[in-house]
Order: sequence, then C-alpha cells, then structure tokens
Amino acid sequence: MFKQALVGLTLLSTAATAEVVSVPTDKSVPEAADALIDAIENAGATVFARVDHGAGAQKVGEDIGASQLVIFGNPKVGTPAMIEDRTLGLALPLHVLVYENAEGAVHLSYEAPAARLADLSDRDLPEGVTTPMAGALSKLTSVAAQ
Repeated sequence: MFKQALVGLTLLSTAATAEVVSVPTDKSVPEAADALIDAIENAGATVFARVDHGAGAQKVGEDIGASQLVIFGNPKVGTPAMIEDRTLGLALPLHVLVYENAEGAVHLSYEAPAARLADLSDRDLPEGVTTPMAGALSKLTSVAAQ
C-alpha cells in the first residue's frame, strides 16, 4: 500500500508541469478577486469558493502576503472535458490565484488548461475541449485586472 501511494505521489509531482499564465494588475488582491468574481458571475459561470490563503497562513503564524484562490466553473465548458476523460475532474473546476508577490506586485494567475489537462489525461484531448476554458480564463482575468 505504501509503495502504491509513493508511486502515486511521484506521478502527481511529475504531472505538475503545467504552464502558468499571470496577468498583472494595479489593484489590491481583494479588489482584483472581487473584480474576478464579478466577471465570472457576469459571464454566467458559478463561483464555488474563495479561499484566503493569506489568512490561513496567518493562523499558523506565517505571512505569505495577500493571496486568494477563486474556484469557479461552468458545466457547459467543463463537462466536455470530463466526457473525454473522467479523471480531468481532478483539475476542474477552474481556479485563479490572485496574489501579491514578494515585490508587492499583484497577479491573477492560472494554469493553461491544455497543458494541465494533458498532464492528467491518458490520451490526446481534442483542441475543442480546452480552447473554451483557455478563452474564458484569459478574458476573465483580463477584465478583472483592468
């Protein structure tokens, strides 16, 4: 059992090679996260959660700066991917990390869907599966950053 878990962890760690896309903004982390949530809801998608990583770190006596993860999705966009390969549900719903880096710059960052989902899938995914996700992430983060 331990050996299987170790192999699984090794596979997960090697799969985490997805391309990260970062969109800079002049907004604060809370302002950018609020703007992202507004953009998501205005696009007809659902916000499932907003995780405050910065507050969590403070609870254990650490300071990682302002950092919030927004988790959201739209079944019209995510379902086709999971029809192709159910394990892609590990990467869905979509999520964007809104954070302040060590230099004080705020970014909205996400993993490029084609790379992330390809890391998880045991087959080549049709381009039409990830293109709508990439388009939504690009548009939503751009709107939120303005």
